Amino acid sequence: MNYVECVPNYSEGKDRSKIESVIESIKKYPVDVIDVEMNPDHNRSVITVVGDGESMLNAMFESIKRASELIDLDSHRGEHPRFGATDVVPFVPMLGTSIDYCVDLARRLGERVGNELGIPVFLYSEAAKIPSRRELPDIRSEKFQYEQLKAAIVGDERYTPDFGPRKLGKAGATIIGAREFLIAFNVDLRTDDLKATKEIAKRTRERTGGLRNVRALGFNLKETRETQVSMNLVNYKETPVPEVFEFVRREAQARGLPVSRSELVGMIPLQALEEIYRFYLMNRDFSENQVLEKKLLEIFSKDSMRTYLGDLASDRPAPGGGSASGMVGSMGAALISMVAGLTAGKKGYEDVSEEMRSIQKVASEAVWRLYQQADRDTRAYDNLSKSLSMPKSTPEEKEERSRMIQARLKEATQVPYETGKIAASLLGYLPVLIEKGNKNAISDVYCASLFISSAVYGAMHNVKINLGMIKDQEFVGEYERKMKELVEETRSKTEEITKNMWN
Repeated sequence: MNYVECVPNYSEGKDRSKIESVIESIKKYPVDVIDVEMNPDHNRSVITVVGDGESMLNAMFESIKRASELIDLDSHRGEHPRFGATDVVPFVPMLGTSIDYCVDLARRLGERVGNELGIPVFLYSEAAKIPSRRELPDIRSEKFQYEQLKAAIVGDERYTPDFGPRKLGKAGATIIGAREFLIAFNVDLRTDDLKATKEIAKRTRERTGGLRNVRALGFNLKETRETQVSMNLVNYKETPVPEVFEFVRREAQARGLPVSRSELVGMIPLQALEEIYRFYLMNRDFSENQVLEKKLLEIFSKDSMRTYLGDLASDRPAPGGGSASGMVGSMGAALISMVAGLTAGKKGYEDVSEEMRSIQKVASEAVWRLYQQADRDTRAYDNLSKSLSMPKSTPEEKEERSRMIQARLKEATQVPYETGKIAASLLGYLPVLIEKGNKNAISDVYCASLFISSAVYGAMHNVKINLGMIKDQEFVGEYERKMKELVEETRSKTEEITKNMWN
């Protein structure tokens, strides 16, 4: 699974219904919207989305399409510079994903938006095809926005889009790219002196001699009657957040302007917070590895259903059918546990409560045993693959390779057989639940029957295919007999249940 973050910026910060409609278009795909920031002064919304790259590409395309239907740049007014309804769409690599993968996503999305939606697309940052477009301010700035682009895109070769037509509709143009993590950080000043605030922004930003990796602009905040130094920190590791904040505060104090607050727009990496903690508490030995939630995140990111399904759907041979059989069996066991739990202690089922608690205990244990079998099956296949890659240049190497292949084939047979055996051990509880269990959950028992029988049959197919490559005929004979017994047991125990399911 190639995990990415995307932080699309939309030119609407006042009408919540429009942004909610854009969010709904994103949620058609298996990605997670983890943050939404709406700013009425900027008339701009920033949405943070995380998920697998392919799903993200489709979600972003749908959101750009929806925003183009809802947002009219001809009537849009706001403090923040903008090119289009969907103004900027950056892809950011996460959890081991490469920046090159994000570059490919950005360019593919740009091509689709240009060709299918007729919206001009400019590529920026790592995805830029034209060197002068690497920096976002070189494309769009306070002095060059939607209104100026209208004329320039037609006749000025410098504004030929990377994709799409050389003309603007009411949705404007979209800037799409790939970059490392950026922190959107603002400092509000208790003053209405916009000129002084713009001077501070000029002193702060890198392009005019300020801090490295900092882009800054000065804005009015009409709602609070204050001003704001609005910044993007493009490399928080080289120029940490507290250094930027203290610089702006000193510049403001030198002009007699108090800081009223700071603001984070969107998300921030844990590593950036680590530097803030160190700076202000003077704890130089602090590490993000001391944060409990970070450790939990590392565990969960390796062990999530979404990650598993992404791996299962990939072109890699493992996980495969044997592993999936373990997962399906685990879900069947979970349903048995659920139905037993919905029965035990409930009114009208007092006489069977103890029996149901016993079933629930067994099924709960089986859930995790089958879940672990899914991982064991993948590891067994990986071990077999490694043995197939062993050297075979000499007779000794060939002999050792053959020996290891046969040993790994046996392991790859034993694991799915055990998966099927664990799943089949639950079959006897199904008639009990149908007869005595909570009648409102009867459909869940039938689902459990289908999942468990599928787990058995799927696992046994993996046993069968591996037996065909094993030379030890005694082993083959033993597992052929055990496989047939398990299949027959499953068929006989579920036949009546399956028949009754549709009556």
